[in-house]
Amino acid sequence: MPPHEHGEQGLLEKFRRFRERMNEEILGEGNLVINRFFALDTRTYEAGALDVKTKELLGLVASLVLRCDDCVTYHLTRCAEEHVTRAELFESLSVGLIVGGSIVIPHLRRAVDRWFELERLAR
Repeated sequence: MPPHEHGEQGLLEKFRRFRERMNEEILGEGNLVINRFFALDTRTYEAGALDVKTKELLGLVASLVLRCDDCVTYHLTRCAEEHVTRAELFESLSVGLIVGGSIVIPHLRRAVDRWFELERLAR
């Protein structure tokens, strides 16, 4: 049975809680450079010439190519919140695979597993 069919919800929730807790701790230190970088990151994904959904898909592809599983999970969650379709997701993942090459495949597998969990949670 794939991992998403038994207990992955806890992993997604743990990821979300850890991310929120650590962001609060980090930003609470008041370091100007760190706080400005986090603010710039947030602003980057706001609607502009590109809509939020497109920007999240771009973030997902970049994260896949960079092989950052935490970033992939974050962008997958945001993509689900932005109502990305399965077809849009897989087309975007295919771009990441082509750009990143076969070394991306393990991250692609984990990304798809996370997506299946997000789909299941949305039901």
